[in-house]
Amino acid sequence: MAVTGAILVLFLLGHMAGNLKSFFGAEAFNTYAEFLRTMGEPLVPRRVLLTLVEVVLTASVVLHMWSAVSLARRARKARPVKYAAKRKSQAGGYATHIMRWGGLTILLFVVWHLLDLTFGVVNPAGWDGTPYEKLVEGFAPSRWWVTAFYVLAVVMVGLHLRHGLWSAFQTLGLAGSRSYRPLKAVAAVVSAVLVLGFLVVPVAVMIGVIK
Repeated sequence: MAVTGAILVLFLLGHMAGNLKSFFGAEAFNTYAEFLRTMGEPLVPRRVLLTLVEVVLTASVVLHMWSAVSLARRARKARPVKYAAKRKSQAGGYATHIMRWGGLTILLFVVWHLLDLTFGVVNPAGWDGTPYEKLVEGFAPSRWWVTAFYVLAVVMVGLHLRHGLWSAFQTLGLAGSRSYRPLKAVAAVVSAVLVLGFLVVPVAVMIGVIK
């Protein structure tokens, strides 16, 4: 779970950086989108590297979900009888609900996101629209509900990521007595940067900065 989570975090950072290209105009954003499809040319055919990235990401998502289910089952088998005393803990409260329901929200959002901005099935610009046109049309003020869902999903990603990063540091043996607070701060900062980085684009479209 920690390793696949790390792969997904790296993807999110790269994806966020690419989204911010939209502030430099249609040409810069469309050029970036085209670069993703032509990476490695002429050494490798068009879209081969992008396809490999997509395969790795899909495998990471599937393995990440499988790990979550497997760990939950192992936890239940290890402790089939509930504790007699009710204790408030991070694992049994806020974190559990965020990771469980946040993960489901993120999964639904990813499906919508692909149908909207990648394939153009539910986007006003359609399949033939340029990446920039899909972005602007997708977050147009008239489609405020799409932006609202996007905001909810990104916030869930941030909360999921904050707890996930911290858990990964612990799982990989990096969180010692001296590094406890710094690594917890790193998890919070990375999560906040990603949330702000992803939200600034749809907000900019909504208020007309990106148009």
